[in-house]
Amino acid sequence: MNRNQVLRPSRVFSVAAKAIRLMLSRPDAAALLAEAWLSLAWSRLMLLLPFRHLAPRLGVPGRETEWRELPRETLMELHRIAEAVRIASRYAWWDCKCLVRALAAMRMLGRRGIESTLYLGTGRDADGRLAAHAWLRSGSRYITGAEERDRFTVIGMYAAVGRNLERT
Repeated sequence: MNRNQVLRPSRVFSVAAKAIRLMLSRPDAAALLAEAWLSLAWSRLMLLLPFRHLAPRLGVPGRETEWRELPRETLMELHRIAEAVRIASRYAWWDCKCLVRALAAMRMLGRRGIESTLYLGTGRDADGRLAAHAWLRSGSRYITGAEERDRFTVIGMYAAVGRNLERT
């Protein structure tokens, strides 16, 4: 939703109805979609904090988790989480840009004890203006933001190991 659009109650209920229909049509994924949606909401609220207060909650600054192949079960879980975040972000009525999606997936991975690395980068858009991007990696797999990451220079990274996100 852009600035020119007004958040109307009918739009909110329409989006909520679509999300509920989606969860009912896929009961096996309903809990994961609900968790993704709540994690997106949590992530969006976290962005209201000044970055100096948010940064300690992201993990170890300047560090990366190990680049390695993960077990098949973990890869399947990563794929399910990535899809749940992607789908849930389409049905949220707040902005779910790259950082919100990355933080939500990071939180979901942390709840499962799966380590990840959050990357923050800057670059130029097609018009030459400064742009920022965030993406998330676990093992050798990119969970969110992989499509655009090559256009950006990494300016920060945070390694989240296991359950250290539970305190947030």
